[in-house]
Amino acid sequence: MSNEARQHRFTPPQGACDLLLIRHGETQAAKRGEMFPMVGGQGDPALRPEGRTQAIAVGERLKHEPIDAIYVTTMQRTHQTAAPLAAALGITPQVEADLREVFLGDWDGGEFRFRAAENDPAYLRARENECWGELPGAETFAELQTRVMRGLRRIAAAHPDRLVAVVVHGGVVGAALAAVTGSRNFGFNGADNGSISRIVINGEQMILRGFNDVAHL
Repeated sequence: MSNEARQHRFTPPQGACDLLLIRHGETQAAKRGEMFPMVGGQGDPALRPEGRTQAIAVGERLKHEPIDAIYVTTMQRTHQTAAPLAAALGITPQVEADLREVFLGDWDGGEFRFRAAENDPAYLRARENECWGELPGAETFAELQTRVMRGLRRIAAAHPDRLVAVVVHGGVVGAALAAVTGSRNFGFNGADNGSISRIVINGEQMILRGFNDVAHL
């Protein structure tokens, strides 16, 4: 029997998947009268130069980690953000469509940014009620969170006892971490571009390990 006992160090439960949730880099600015390119009815802007720099920094930060797989969404900004890390690790990213950004309805394609900047009443209601469904034609927070967790659980089930990088969107990070912690809906909104959050999923058991790590930026 040992004469000393050290403090506990966290290790994921057996069979769990350790997930790095990476928010994509900064995207092109919205312009009055011009919609972003669209994919599946949602705005699909590319990274701006600052976003590409953030993507490179993410790759440098994680290239020595034992990452088993990389996932992206249907939107090009996640593919572009994942590219430096994927090249460094020699991994081809896989697409998980359920992790696409929140559908903003009539305001998708760039309009949301202007409405938010102008404090449109519907935007203010969405913030107050913490539900995207206050925006015209948008999906609700519950709808977003349901599909996000469906996608993340699917990834976790495919990679037990592995570390996986998942390049997603700000709304997705917020919905996932709210589900993991039981927080209010918008409690984890606002993750920075290029930031890394971390969760562990083992069936119905979910653990938060980090939020909005930007030490590499």
